[in-house]
Amino acid sequence: MAKLYFKYGAMGSSKSAQALITKFNYEELGMKVWLIKPSTDTRDGADIIKSRIGLECKAQIITPDENIVEAYRKAGSHDVIITDEAQFFTPEQIDQLRTLVDEDNLPVLCFGLRTDFLTHFFPGARRLMELADSLTEIKTVCACGRKATVNARIDESGRVVTEGAQVFLGGNDSYIAMCHKCWKDKIKEQSEK
Repeated sequence: MAKLYFKYGAMGSSKSAQALITKFNYEELGMKVWLIKPSTDTRDGADIIKSRIGLECKAQIITPDENIVEAYRKAGSHDVIITDEAQFFTPEQIDQLRTLVDEDNLPVLCFGLRTDFLTHFFPGARRLMELADSLTEIKTVCACGRKATVNARIDESGRVVTEGAQVFLGGNDSYIAMCHKCWKDKIKEQSEK
């Protein structure tokens, strides 16, 4: 019985690396993987999934207006779908992934962020939280040693950013994974200066 999986974590928790390792494991067993990513994520190239530890692979790009069921049918038969940066899919596209699980008995593994830099759900992540059969948190740590749950956006001076567009692509130069306490303390400290 196929399932819809959502494996989420803060920035730097190895989500992309785990997606690519999972792809390798399926392929090592002779299975065909359809690796996809939303077109929103262009940090490492439009059609590249790349982890911080250097693993990378080409993926099929899915645009926000694209129907994933139709794209899958055009791509041919596969044994599993793996997606990175799933938070950038639209809620309708998450429903389409659910359709492939239900109607094609196809396992779909989604890796991505749960919340943005202000701790608000991304629309795609919210829909995954509502629909997934399996939710797994991929943990990482704050500099203080606590579990990091916040994707703190930082500016070029290292200050925590508290306003702006929900989507701003960046890596270690733009985001730091923090625990909620450190995030709140840093914002309070900045406002007192």
